[in-house]
Amino acid sequence: MTIPTHYQRIGGEAGVRQLVDRFYDHMDELPEAWNIRKLHAESLDSSRQKLFDFLSGWMGGPQLYKQKHGEPFLRRRHLPFPIGDAERDQWMHCMRLALEEVVEDDRLRNELYQAFVKVADHMRNQAALHGVQHPRP
Repeated sequence: MTIPTHYQRIGGEAGVRQLVDRFYDHMDELPEAWNIRKLHAESLDSSRQKLFDFLSGWMGGPQLYKQKHGEPFLRRRHLPFPIGDAERDQWMHCMRLALEEVVEDDRLRNELYQAFVKVADHMRNQAALHGVQHPRP
């Protein structure tokens, strides 16, 4: 018996696209996400496509990012941008909202949230502030 991937469980291409779109909609609209929004280009089209490509493979679907851009090397690609606790937390806030809107299955939503927390923590390249807690669902 084959265990379905996160990609399959979220609804394949359509589910990943919806998650990415809601994530960037929140980033673009929420004042509390301004610090991370200003790190992006005026148009979010390229960022949307790259995140969609990355998440497709990361969730167990087609390796679109690798096919188009090579190995992700996420942390290295993000080094030019100052990412500290505040930016991580803003990113996670937008992703949490997107997950709540797109992923109906509580177990899948929690699995993805916990995985995103690890990725977001890994992206930090600024000194951490002591005593800061992760946002929780």
